[in-house]
Amino acid sequence: MTSKKNSSIQRVQKALEELGIPVSVVELPASTRTAEEAAAAANCQVSQIVKSLVFLTIENQEPILILTSGANKVNEKIVGGQIGKEILFARPDFVREQTGFAIGGVSPYGLIKEIPIYLDRDLLDHSIIWVAAGSHHAIISLQPEILLNTTSCQVISVH
Repeated sequence: MTSKKNSSIQRVQKALEELGIPVSVVELPASTRTAEEAAAAANCQVSQIVKSLVFLTIENQEPILILTSGANKVNEKIVGGQIGKEILFARPDFVREQTGFAIGGVSPYGLIKEIPIYLDRDLLDHSIIWVAAGSHHAIISLQPEILLNTTSCQVISVH
């Protein structure tokens, strides 16, 4: 029997392959659940870690995925103003239900349904960034332009 963790990682790897992105999911012994843990595990700066945060719109409870630098905190009022919808941080059960991933492993690749994705413009300042890949021990590294071009995301400022 395949574990949910393994099937989530496999779903991310399959999505990467289908998009023609030539990277592989790396499973690490150390946790990548928080930006600080991920930066230590990947041996990079916290600002190079992509935090995948799920919010929901207050009006109709629709999910949105914000990909932000690990060094930044999302200002819900600023982001809401940019996207034209009031938002609030989603509960863990909502995150899993909408994305197919548990918090700490949410990837923009392999989502179980289409969700609007927003990319923190600060991530574009790096040549390489690290993105969650289906579990809190799995990541991928890629250029921010690849993430931008393969997720149909909109670039925003989160603070």
